[in-house]
Amino acid sequence: MTWSEGPRAHRAPDGSLRLIHGPIDLIVAVRGPAQAMQAAQTRACRAFATILTDLVAELPRLRTAHGADPTGAVARRMQAATDPFRPAFVTPMAAVAGAVADHVLAAILTPGHALTQAHVNNGGDIALWTGARPLSLAICEDPLTAAPGARARIGQRDGVGGVATSGWRGRSHSMGIADAVTVLARNAALADAAATLIANAVDLPGHTGVARSPADALSPDSDLGGRLVTTDVPPLSTAEIGQALEAGRALAETYRAAGLIAGACLACQGGRIVIGPAIDAPAATHQTTGRQRQKEPAHA
Repeated sequence: MTWSEGPRAHRAPDGSLRLIHGPIDLIVAVRGPAQAMQAAQTRACRAFATILTDLVAELPRLRTAHGADPTGAVARRMQAATDPFRPAFVTPMAAVAGAVADHVLAAILTPGHALTQAHVNNGGDIALWTGARPLSLAICEDPLTAAPGARARIGQRDGVGGVATSGWRGRSHSMGIADAVTVLARNAALADAAATLIANAVDLPGHTGVARSPADALSPDSDLGGRLVTTDVPPLSTAEIGQALEAGRALAETYRAAGLIAGACLACQGGRIVIGPAIDAPAATHQTTGRQRQKEPAHA
């Protein structure tokens, strides 16, 4: 598998850095003194240069359930992020987007970097370092519905270094019917893997209206093989939405109790379930936060 162009870097008018190679498309944003920002962007470019070629060399093993001991730096992050979820079926590929973001962020945050904030956005899966200033993010949004999303407010002491989203409408295949599941975790790779599994759990097994196809019929090289993935979801009743969301909530709460995630927002056809104190959601059909709390104003 080859791509005609090698890694490319472009600076946007807002000062962020865009890094592109094949299917990988990162937005790198850093704040701090000008010299520190320039040095950080240089480190990001260097770290990015070999990511895709290194991953392609290990794709066969990364598409197996346990990864077969990968050797590359990003591949090892992928394996480490998915191992805690055994014995559930999950391959290291479930954490690839988050692991790439984590790898570049780690290169940025070298000792003495002098930055005040940094994040690496890989198609919505984000590795972040907030610094002293809390970061507010819009999450769990589905542009195809009129339902509002939620907002995560992440501070330095929250133990959150990654945000990732999965769902049947997303870039990757899902075995569930969630429009979006956004997870907060200590790094982006862990959030990526957890979001994949929780989105799979938001489901109505046996529902005749949900269209499914074997993953390898849609993508011959899919790590899911012949497992059925969702291709269409009909309008659901209020009871059906609640049932699907509650199935996902149960798994998300298990992961949170085990320390694997810090919080999550689950969305399905206008219904929302929120887990963890860092996330606020507007009133929605099936919203539950576990406890009532006063909402704070959102900050961009």
